Amino acid sequence: MAKKVGILFGMEDTFPWAFIDKVNELGKGEVVAEAVMIDKLEQGADYGYAVIIDRISQDVPFYRAYLKNAALNGTYVINNPFWWSADEKFFNNALMSKLGIPLPKTVLLPSNDRPTDTTETSFRNLKFPHDWDYIFNYVGFPAYMKPHDGGGWKSVYRIENAEDMWEKLGETGQLVMMLQEEIVFQDYYRVYCLGKKHVHIMPYEPRNPHHLRYATTHQTEGKELEKLLKIIYDYTIKMNEALGYDFNTVEFAVKDGIPYAIDFCNPAPDADRNSVGEENFAWIVEHAAQFAIEKAKEYVAGKPNISWGTFVTDNITKK
Repeated sequence: MAKKVGILFGMEDTFPWAFIDKVNELGKGEVVAEAVMIDKLEQGADYGYAVIIDRISQDVPFYRAYLKNAALNGTYVINNPFWWSADEKFFNNALMSKLGIPLPKTVLLPSNDRPTDTTETSFRNLKFPHDWDYIFNYVGFPAYMKPHDGGGWKSVYRIENAEDMWEKLGETGQLVMMLQEEIVFQDYYRVYCLGKKHVHIMPYEPRNPHHLRYATTHQTEGKELEKLLKIIYDYTIKMNEALGYDFNTVEFAVKDGIPYAIDFCNPAPDADRNSVGEENFAWIVEHAAQFAIEKAKEYVAGKPNISWGTFVTDNITKK
């Protein structure tokens, strides 16, 4: 019987169908792909997928529950829904600091508004006033402020000074924000990583309009470029091995030859043909299909098959 690969997705309309077609082409009848269809979700029930690629559950809690149930039945979910539920950007920054990855200076800020159902008494462990002088001197200005667990460039602010930060923090409600040093870069890269082993490095210009961000090229040249790309490749593998993500993008801002990791928690990264361009789109479709087929062939019904990063597995082993 053919092994089934499913893809769970929302509004995106180029990658999912191209992925399905490519799996069906390369699977040669042994592995087949389809859009996941859910008409019920019974606790513990196995709905027959060897692999599911998740592109939407970050926005739909029902789908996240479906994927966790599937993982318990042996489905290889890309990416691990248990880790993704616990994951957030500030922790990832802290983890990368322990791995020796260059990072912008970053601090976490208390939310501007108190969380629902809390009072002043809920915050007796939080010192008032906060040590703002230290924070501002440490990070410096200009800086960027972004949600500690957000994505998609939502609620991201460029901050000019302390007064600007107070004003913009007032717009963020209950969001917990990170304040992060601005890296004035000479080069910028967005890097696909699949299966913690396949790496595709793309010149990227985040200051361009969204549809033109990949319409750029390397500013570094010659042997320096070769050296830089090797470092970015090695950092990308190291970061995704630690995080355990099988489908991710990592972003690096290059200043004075040093690639600083800016954003590396994108487990449903942009893969739309209209924004990433034909060459990058072809790469991600081909390698995503190959990896899904590889994991489908390893599938054994009922056998847990969850990918964890070395941060988790190494700490379990130490116990």
